[in-house]
Amino acid sequence: MSANLEKPAHTPPRQMRIPDDEWLPFEEAAKSQGKTRAAVVREFMRWYLRRPGAPAVKRPDAGPWSEPAK
Repeated sequence: MSANLEKPAHTPPRQMRIPDDEWLPFEEAAKSQGKTRAAVVREFMRWYLRRPGAPAVKRPDAGPWSEPAK
């Protein structure tokens, strides 16, 4: 199979600017559901795009991450 027809091993990295006071608690909230931040973002995107079979994203229960930034 030629190199240009092979499926890449990983998706390319993407950049986003997200403040630490949201990014860091987001990791803890995702972990509380046994997920990574990347997995939650992908789930949200599939739901947001109305992809067939994409369930609504379930938010975690309230926790320390729910407190507003100081």
